Amino acid sequence: MARDRSQLIPPTYPEALDFRALLEEYQPAAGYMQGAFMLSRDELTALQNKRFLEQMQRAWDIPFYARRWTAEGLEPGDIRSLADIEKIPPFSVYDLRDSLLAESMWADYIGIDPEHDAPLPLLLQTSGGTTGLPRPMIFSPRDREIMNILSGRRFYMQGIRPFDLVQITLSLGLTNGGLLAREGIHKYTGAMAVTTGSGASTPTKRQIELMRAWKVNFLIGFPAYLRHIAAVAKDEFNLDVRDLGLKGLVTHLGLDDAQSLEELWGAPAYDTYGINECGSIAVESEHRSGMHVFEDAFIMELMDPVSRVLTPDGDKGTMVVTSLFKHAAPMIRFNTNDVSQFAAGACPSGSAHRRLTKIFGRSDNMVKLRGVNVFPEAIGAIVLDDPRTNGEYVCILETTDESGREDMTVKVEAASDDISRAQLAAELGARFKEALSVKLPVEIVDRGALDSLTGLSSTSKIKRLIDRRTKKEVAA
Repeated sequence: MARDRSQLIPPTYPEALDFRALLEEYQPAAGYMQGAFMLSRDELTALQNKRFLEQMQRAWDIPFYARRWTAEGLEPGDIRSLADIEKIPPFSVYDLRDSLLAESMWADYIGIDPEHDAPLPLLLQTSGGTTGLPRPMIFSPRDREIMNILSGRRFYMQGIRPFDLVQITLSLGLTNGGLLAREGIHKYTGAMAVTTGSGASTPTKRQIELMRAWKVNFLIGFPAYLRHIAAVAKDEFNLDVRDLGLKGLVTHLGLDDAQSLEELWGAPAYDTYGINECGSIAVESEHRSGMHVFEDAFIMELMDPVSRVLTPDGDKGTMVVTSLFKHAAPMIRFNTNDVSQFAAGACPSGSAHRRLTKIFGRSDNMVKLRGVNVFPEAIGAIVLDDPRTNGEYVCILETTDESGREDMTVKVEAASDDISRAQLAAELGARFKEALSVKLPVEIVDRGALDSLTGLSSTSKIKRLIDRRTKKEVAA
């Protein structure tokens, strides 16, 4: 029988947290740079080991983990230290989706039972939901506040300081990115967030008007939309965005070309990696030597996506993340399906935290064409390198005949009307064949023609791969 919730009284947000203890445990911004950021490798490992074992103890209380680990033959106490982590089977978003289908919104990866547990101020955010319903994630006050602290660290490391105006062009709504950025800026930087959101929330022309009138200092957004803003500024206002005098661009570069983005805006572009489930995980600092993993808050592993064996240093692998702080929904060896590699050598900062070079794409977004693995992100890097395009593209995957043959057409926007489209298509096709070892049909279209397919002007989760294969072929 469902309990009567009408008499339940939740604690206020400040009552639900010991802020003093929390800020000592996870240092914000400047304190972090002098503290945990400068721990030795041995000190980091010891700290990770302690927090990892605490997370393991909590995770055994979560049905999702108890069910999966028991099926793998694990028992409480089998994992005695961080050295045993490879005994734990990784999981991915597909396992979370299965859990969600079985248990509705209160999936069994969420370790809170509304029928029995004491009430808390809880926060719901979701995945992007590009297929089906978005995947819910619930955060306890402690979960969310540590994520806010990590976001504040990120922005401090990328140059944001008190009284700066920071324009956020990420989507605002169920998804996490835009709102988490706002919270981190508001609570832990002294700067002020200008939450214009994506083009669906605030038309791009209005975003430019606000940016110019209010003298915004930093701009947060994905590279494609940052380029789109610059193009609209030129077309609609005859404005060179370099004249805005921005201090920096905060973005998620992937394989996008940082140098051309920086030249376009006349400002440094700082790379970042994060996921809906955990927030900011790795960030590039002023030294530009790769993205520092917040290793006091996460364990980062790189794994071969097929064999599940950890890759040697210097090799690419899918990122497997273990959170060291989450309570409502712990993340223990979460296979993000994002591909990266660890950076070699030391950072000039002197920090021992491991660094990621860049994000090369998603292993579950990879397409196998005639025996060749193709990442849409690698196609985008080639498109962006050709000045006859504006960098906008989308890959259309289709079944082309009754035999089940698959092909992928790359649609690319031309930078202007005065280029030879036939020549550009032929030369891009040759470049794809040379770089990717597979022949891809290329179609050149007008500027802006792909917006309805990619969602460039309306969402921060831009589509670069559209799967139109028949259901039979996809299932195979």
